[in-house]
Formats: sequence, structure tokens, C-alpha cells
Amino acid sequence: MKIGFVGLGVMGGPMARHLVEAGHEVRGFNRSPDKARGWAEATGGAFAATIAEAAEGAELLILCVGNDDDVRGVVGEALKSVPDGAVLVDHTTTSATVAREMAKAAEARGCAFLDAPVSGGQAGAENGRLVTMIGGEAGAVATARPALETYCAAIRHLGPSGAGQLTKMANQIAIAGAVQGMAEALHFALAAGLDTDGVFEAISKGSAQSWQMDNRWKTAAKGEFEFGFAVDWMRKDLGLVLDEARRNGARLAQTALVDQFYAEVQAMGGNRWDTSSLAARLNPENLPSRPK
Repeated sequence: MKIGFVGLGVMGGPMARHLVEAGHEVRGFNRSPDKARGWAEATGGAFAATIAEAAEGAELLILCVGNDDDVRGVVGEALKSVPDGAVLVDHTTTSATVAREMAKAAEARGCAFLDAPVSGGQAGAENGRLVTMIGGEAGAVATARPALETYCAAIRHLGPSGAGQLTKMANQIAIAGAVQGMAEALHFALAAGLDTDGVFEAISKGSAQSWQMDNRWKTAAKGEFEFGFAVDWMRKDLGLVLDEARRNGARLAQTALVDQFYAEVQAMGGNRWDTSSLAARLNPENLPSRPK
């Protein structure tokens, strides 16, 4: 397929690389031109100097940018250049509201828009093992699927526009609770004077097991928080969750509390620490040094 890709950061760069490796014709744009040029040189993809250049002639235009306003800006520019019938796939985590807005704008232009946030982090992007949750038309999903399969281990179509973003919100709610539970269990083990490696071996084989425990317990016990998805990004996501909950009436007391805890981590200087740094809030003495 002829594909434009906008946003070549820690997630988008590897995702676009997988597309090139699968034989697709990919033009990549990034707001930092040097990053886009470096990506093109490293992967064999093509460099696009503008969003319009990435979008021109593209059957598929994929976005992986920062927030609602970024998506509005990119889609507004891209719809001026993409051909009729193009499918726009947005991997950014945004509000369901902007997903529905963009779907209407694309439809008016004779195109389709899919909200398709992903889960799996930088490692999932690098290894082509992401999970994507999609809202939009089934026909557009079928068109995009061969490309998405190059970097996604699971592709789930959840319903109409906005359903992908709402599912990602449920994902972030579950993660927030799991990380806080792990942080408190680790804090308790340290306060009790237990060997944290031994505690991990004991409890991670039973019903307390989780991805967070398997992948973050030992590093959190050492005060190491340099492993991917940053606190700033998590707070952005939880802000979207809590805004949506105010609209739909969902009661998210634990999620609101964990969001406040992440604000405390930010106040400690942990804006770019990974999400397991909730443990740092409970055990600041355990930090060997302050990560930058």
C-alpha cells in the first residue's frame, strides 16, 4: 500500500519501520525534520517535508502524535491532500469527542477515519506486538488491517467512532489500579523488612500476578524508573478518562486518587519516569539517584 505516516517518535518510528519492512511504500513526516530524515535513512522509507507531502496519494494515512489538538491539526491538513476514499488511522490516545469530530470531517471529504489507540508501549512497537482498539466503519478497518498487522499482535474493532478511545480509557483505568496495587505491595514488603525478590517469587505465581508485577517489581524495588511510558503521558490519559467519566456518570474514585498520586510524582521531578514510579512516592529513600 501507499502509506503516509505522521509522527515518528518512540512509538511511531518503529511502527512505520515495520510497514517499510513489510514492503509498503511509506512516506514519513515528523514535526522535527531531522528525526524524519534519520528515520528515512535508517529504514529505507521516504522523507516527507510536510503533512501534505505525506498525505498526497496515500491510500492510508497513519497518525501517532500527541493530543487532541495535534490530531485536529494533522487531519485538517491531511484532508486537503489525501485522495478520495483514503483511510486515516489515528493511533494517538485522545478524547472520544475528537475521534467523532474527525470521523465526520473525513466522511464529508469522502474518506474514513479510525480511532485506533494502541497498548503495549515502546517495547510493543519495537517488537511489532502492539494491541490496537478501533472505532469506526468495518470496511475501513478491513482496508487498514493488512498494514496494522505488521506491528500489531491483536486488532480489535469495538464499534463506531469513539469506541477505540473509550476502550483505551478502560485499559488505562485498569493499568492505574494495577500499578498502585503493585506499588503498595512493594512498599509493604520493604516496611516489613522482607526480601523483595523472595516476595516477588512467592506472590507472582498466584492470583496477584500481573504484567506490571512481572515487568516492573524488581526495577521499582531498586528505584529504577526509566522503562517507557512516562508519568506526564499517563496523567494526560487519566485526564481524558476522568473527563469522560464526568460525562457518562462512571464512578472512578480509585482512578481519581491514582491521578493525584501521579501529580505527587511529578512534584518529585518524576515527569519522565515510567508509570511504575508510583513506588517512588511511597519509598523515596529507595531512589539511588533522581532520573532525569
